[in-house]
Amino acid sequence: MSLRALWIIYNEKGENASIRFSRRFCTVEHRAKSLAGSSYVAVPEDSSFLQLLLTELGLSGSHKSYVAARDDCLYRPRSPAVELRLDGKGTLWPVLALSQAPLILACLPLVDIPSEPRPPLANLLSVSQGLTFLAGLQTFLLGSAGNLDSEGLVSRMATLPSLLLQVCPLGTLLDTPQAVTPTAPTVPTSAGAQKQPAWKTGLHRGRATVNVAVVETVRSMQYGSPTRQDLWDVYGTVTCKCEVEGVLPNVTVTLSLPHNGSPLQDILVHPCVTSLDSSILTASSVDNADGSAFSGPYKFPFSPPLEPFRLCSYTSQVPVPPILGSYQLKEEENNLRLSVSLKLHESVKNSFEYCAAHLPFFNRNQMGVVDVKVSSGQLDVSKEKNLLVWVLGQKFPKSHEVTLDGKITFSGSSQGPSDPLCTGLTAYIKLYLKVPDTTLSGCFVDQHSVQVYSSAKPRIITSRELLSKEYYIWNSTGPAPVSSGQMMI
Repeated sequence: MSLRALWIIYNEKGENASIRFSRRFCTVEHRAKSLAGSSYVAVPEDSSFLQLLLTELGLSGSHKSYVAARDDCLYRPRSPAVELRLDGKGTLWPVLALSQAPLILACLPLVDIPSEPRPPLANLLSVSQGLTFLAGLQTFLLGSAGNLDSEGLVSRMATLPSLLLQVCPLGTLLDTPQAVTPTAPTVPTSAGAQKQPAWKTGLHRGRATVNVAVVETVRSMQYGSPTRQDLWDVYGTVTCKCEVEGVLPNVTVTLSLPHNGSPLQDILVHPCVTSLDSSILTASSVDNADGSAFSGPYKFPFSPPLEPFRLCSYTSQVPVPPILGSYQLKEEENNLRLSVSLKLHESVKNSFEYCAAHLPFFNRNQMGVVDVKVSSGQLDVSKEKNLLVWVLGQKFPKSHEVTLDGKITFSGSSQGPSDPLCTGLTAYIKLYLKVPDTTLSGCFVDQHSVQVYSSAKPRIITSRELLSKEYYIWNSTGPAPVSSGQMMI
């Protein structure tokens, strides 16, 4: 639910009413204009809105007890969602208003369904959520007892801009104001006159910490055939969580590569990055590598939001995938003979958090006799799913190569799982792996390269890891899907 505008009106005994606070949310107003089309009614100026609302509520200073636009019998008021008739400019509806002397709280929620014919209020979620918001705001300003405390009201009104950044950033309601006390740590104390941006919903208080994580994901399609080209690609993301004091703290994260590392390409950065060398953004995997690509270091200065965010993403053209595989599957009467070889490339760290190979068999009866041996690791058999799970563990042997050989009889009475793609000898191995403290491109973030311009010395935490996704090794003795330059997703 979103708000187009919010007003807080101070009205003491019907005299000298004034708007003490107002806020319009331009992004929500743009959505309202797009949704309404030709029936769009703009929010009037504060002075006009104040007079129209006071008249509608019967609180204006006018001595006229009868106002035709309000009291005519043809008009059916639907309190607390009132409508304000603008002279020749349409009707503003639904304006929600709560009054508890001396405050009047009003807001204009975004209604994303046609307003004509007028829908019942009970059907509009934005109305109920808007009233809940106003009730919470009323409790926040006046206290749970509802008693006016002039000094307390002034202090609470001063914290209102920061409060709205928490509960209603950019006009979108996330919470109710009563959940936040006036002493919430979102009020700038040492930032001077520096204005807090709308996208930052609060300020950090406490120990400064910067956490930077580099995660690379590798995909592969290996066919084991001289007539089909194996494919693989690598893409990485750099995620940050920065808990640093200040309204707009400055942080710089530097990505580095080893001397023989592959340059990063297709770099996309978060909008909070303040400046960037243009050469960082020009390297593209679409162009042929000419050896002159920028190879780092890659510096990203930025002013971080409070929540974790993706600082940047990139691709890298590594020369080989981490594990090269060979899969041969042959049919002998009612048996399938298997032969699998997996070899870990010498450049990859031989220390896994997990590494497993799944060998599914589709469009056959359920498994009967499974006579399969592995040179390393553990083999788990799921006959109901026609699936072999080869758990390779956390290390390859010293030879960096493991094998699986044997045969399977499909003599079960019931049918196993089906797949329209994997018919006949079309079969695959799917690898699942995670390698901590390594990346295929060699990209890393040195703790000492992270610069934080803050009064407190932060704790710097960096990490990196390699994951697999869509990592397939197809049976080389049968037909398999072929991709022309694009990975299968």
